[in-house]
Amino acid sequence: MLKSDVGKIKIAINGGIGFGAKLNSKQLVTISKYMNEDEELELTTFQQLYIEIPEDKKKKIIEEFQSVGLACYPVGNFVKSLRTCNFCKGEEREGMPVAKEINRRIAGKPVPSTLKVAYTGCAIGCGEPMLSDLGIMKIRDHYNLYVGGKAKGKDAEVGFLLRENLTPDELYDTVEKVIAKYSQMGKKRETFYKFLKRIGKDQLIN
Repeated sequence: MLKSDVGKIKIAINGGIGFGAKLNSKQLVTISKYMNEDEELELTTFQQLYIEIPEDKKKKIIEEFQSVGLACYPVGNFVKSLRTCNFCKGEEREGMPVAKEINRRIAGKPVPSTLKVAYTGCAIGCGEPMLSDLGIMKIRDHYNLYVGGKAKGKDAEVGFLLRENLTPDELYDTVEKVIAKYSQMGKKRETFYKFLKRIGKDQLIN
């Protein structure tokens, strides 16, 4: 969570991992209860909405959000919730259960600087996995893991293939090891991109 105005705290919310970034009417009504008429919601490129809520009512409000199916995450130097594609070919074919499990394991973990992880269910790459810090692409029944993507700036570049043909369990293990190494060896506020340039890809999973 990130403190903003006096007595308020900023959190990130979304409809969870599913068929695209969607909210239903009940969720929208619940969110609007905690906004003034002149307030605006910030929609991030990682399928999250930022909203400010009273800090002293944080637990109660988060529980209310969760009761209508909203997922809540901290804002700041944490692993972001998984950015996904729209799963256009279906839940099982594109590996939605795997995406949900990855999100459950990593979203909200503290890291030196905000870490973006993207997932796509096929080689078309709608979730833009190669432009994120960590990117996962499902190829048939296995998964490729890309790291080091950077979407903005004059030094923008696509990520490189770190591991390929991973089973779901191998994918979970590798992603968690990479994040753990970044948490342990990264400098304060050092982006994953800079961290990777400093230590080199060979040290990332060794």
